[in-house]
Amino acid sequence: MAVEYTDANFKEKVLDSEKLTMVDFWAEWCGPCRAIGPVVEELSKEYNGSVNIGKVNVDQNPQLSINYGITSIPAIIFVKGGKVVDKLVGAQPKSNFVKKIEALK
Repeated sequence: MAVEYTDANFKEKVLDSEKLTMVDFWAEWCGPCRAIGPVVEELSKEYNGSVNIGKVNVDQNPQLSINYGITSIPAIIFVKGGKVVDKLVGAQPKSNFVKKIEALK
């Protein structure tokens, strides 16, 4: 299952990790976010720890959204070595996430 990242655990789980991390910024009320939710879960199972995959609820963690300039959701950032290395905005097909992960990991 995708990890829930929060203002409290983001540094430890994402920024301090040596692995590529895919972070999905989402909200309950966002239709496109709900549409890609199952895809994020599938990727989490498929990569099973070789890539960190998690979600940030923007309503519960507004500081992270501000820190990363998230102005529309869903927004997916890819973090490696503590830095954002790529970003996707809007609902995307699973193949787009796979291509990004494979290119970056």
